[in-house]
Amino acid sequence: MKKFLLIFSLLTMLYSCNSTGDQKKSDNPFFTEFDTPNGVPPFDKIKAEHFLPAFEEAILRNAAEVDSIANNAEPATFENTFVALDESGQMLRGVSSVFGALTGAQTDSVLQKIDEEINPKLSEHSDNIYLNEKLFARIKSVYDNADRTKLTTEQNQLIDKYYKRFVRSGILLDGSKQARLREINKELGMLSLNFANNTLAETAAFKLTIDKKEDLAGLPDDIIAAAAQTAKSNGEEGKWMFTLSKPSWVPFLQYADNRDLRAKLYKAMYNRGDNDNANDNKAIINKIVNLRLEKANMLGYATHADFSLDETMAKTPAAAMELLNNVWKYALPQAQKESAELQALAKKEGKDITLESWDWWYYAEKLREEKYALDEEALKPYFKADNVRDGVFMVANKLYGINFKQVTDIPVYQEDVQVFEVTDADSTLIGIIYLDYYARDGRKRNGAWMGSFRKQEIYKGKFVHPIIYNVGNFNPPIGDKPSLLTLEQVETLFHEFGHGLHGLLSKCTYYTLSGTSVPRDFVELPSQVMEHWAFEPEVLKMYAKHYETGAVIPNELIKKIQNASYFNQGFATTEFLAASILDMKWHTIDKAQDFDVRKFEADAMNEIGLPSDIIPRYRSTYFSHIFSGGYSAGYYSYMWSEVLDADAFQAFVATGNIFDQATAKSFRENVLSKGGTDDPMVLYKKFRGAEPNPIYLLKNRGFVK
Repeated sequence: MKKFLLIFSLLTMLYSCNSTGDQKKSDNPFFTEFDTPNGVPPFDKIKAEHFLPAFEEAILRNAAEVDSIANNAEPATFENTFVALDESGQMLRGVSSVFGALTGAQTDSVLQKIDEEINPKLSEHSDNIYLNEKLFARIKSVYDNADRTKLTTEQNQLIDKYYKRFVRSGILLDGSKQARLREINKELGMLSLNFANNTLAETAAFKLTIDKKEDLAGLPDDIIAAAAQTAKSNGEEGKWMFTLSKPSWVPFLQYADNRDLRAKLYKAMYNRGDNDNANDNKAIINKIVNLRLEKANMLGYATHADFSLDETMAKTPAAAMELLNNVWKYALPQAQKESAELQALAKKEGKDITLESWDWWYYAEKLREEKYALDEEALKPYFKADNVRDGVFMVANKLYGINFKQVTDIPVYQEDVQVFEVTDADSTLIGIIYLDYYARDGRKRNGAWMGSFRKQEIYKGKFVHPIIYNVGNFNPPIGDKPSLLTLEQVETLFHEFGHGLHGLLSKCTYYTLSGTSVPRDFVELPSQVMEHWAFEPEVLKMYAKHYETGAVIPNELIKKIQNASYFNQGFATTEFLAASILDMKWHTIDKAQDFDVRKFEADAMNEIGLPSDIIPRYRSTYFSHIFSGGYSAGYYSYMWSEVLDADAFQAFVATGNIFDQATAKSFRENVLSKGGTDDPMVLYKKFRGAEPNPIYLLKNRGFVK
């Protein structure tokens, strides 16, 4: 009787546990397909506590799928191995995409803690797939024996992509080296995460609070109002607060007459992660670059840059550096000329100073007004954020015939996020795009980016429509006054929308190759080419309307924008190239050592002759692109892609119509829709008919006529 009662009690407990587990699964939106319009994420139901169990379940499901493929008793084929692998992991993709979006744009301590817990598990799961010998045997069997002539170009690309991915993940290494590689991957994942969290914390921690109105001298009214709102939000009502969010510190550097305060704010910006405190990133950089080198050496590469660039258009660090050095020859003399002009302007105003980096923005703004009578504050009323958004929509419509309709019945993760349904000229659905444009101090990382909640693919014979998002960090509306953008921010909006189009207009079969899944030095082509339309007179007349009067931007202002288009290009190009070269310096080290990060950076900049009044666009300790953003040894790619985008826009210009339909159709069909289904230069030549001419990059920046 006692034995029976014990068994009954155990069964009751097991039933109770299973019921609780089933209940938790039923409450978790990630455990089933999203029952929402077009399968968008149900942000009104997703909670932080859903992520960890969803990740763990998704990993288990994906592991089972992979195990089934690896242990398939039938001979390996393209369909039962490559297609099966490409279609696996649907749940994991869904959880990861939503979680990644939130940790970038709407993070908090809870999400950061989950990230820290799940990061090593994801690393281990990835290694379990790409170090699976049975699975690789099937991959290699098809790679070696398939009749490639009977496969499409896209199918051959998929075979090559997966085979290289396994090899680059260490499948050919012996057991002890694979074990070490697993350790390295886990540690690198956590180091990158810590770098990102430290940078976010440093950015959020600094506040420049001003309580004397005279210290606001020179600042425009809207910037002062924004600073008052920031102070109020931080419990300092009646004062003015400036932060390390770019929409806050840049205008302060441009307009504030108080040089000491400019220096204080700018130094706080460029010393992030370099303050010898709990958020210091110098030790992390040391570990990252040495571990990356060890991994590259283990896989047969001399440096991390050699490993990283092996699958890009550049192919080698030498090729990337050749481009950077060639442009540097034009940029440096121009920057030196600009510096002399700014120094002369300061002297003319009676300022006995030596120009420093925190002075450049201030005197450049004054010089632009003096030379071109162009006051950016007078321009901003014509660049209401919603109008600029509508402008880029109109450009996309005139180029590709696509339409955008705002939808308000779709749940969002933050109240000011806008959602649009995108349809083709024939009214068929293309996809969904979320626009998250406004800064949120402490919750959103700096910068602007594009991502996807769901990529386009053909899954089990069904076309899957992409769900894309664009993120920015523009000043939010204040009271009745809308968000007004600077020229740089307008360009940024067009840039990220170009990435969005690349994701939206994808028409690929396989997930691994779709959308923006292309080499890093090709992925910036669709984004950067969109920038060319932003300030074309014909385009400005479409969207640049005064937010109060509705008046279209006058011709005289358009002329001023055009006249000043090459202004300060020496500075802009030099600071970018300096960061790109710094990235390559870190990743072409060929010997592990304990680096003095400050000295390494200073030596690298002295070697190229960077002027003392210019700093790299990103200093090492907050260079998130390369230490936490996937662009290691890849920051050069923006310049590499500019060779392509400047040449690509010339194809439109040469027709005499920047909306030429034949050219737009070719660009859509050969670039935007193709993803990584073919070699990028092959795709580009199909569009352009030839390789790009680099002269247009130099013309684009005003370095040659």
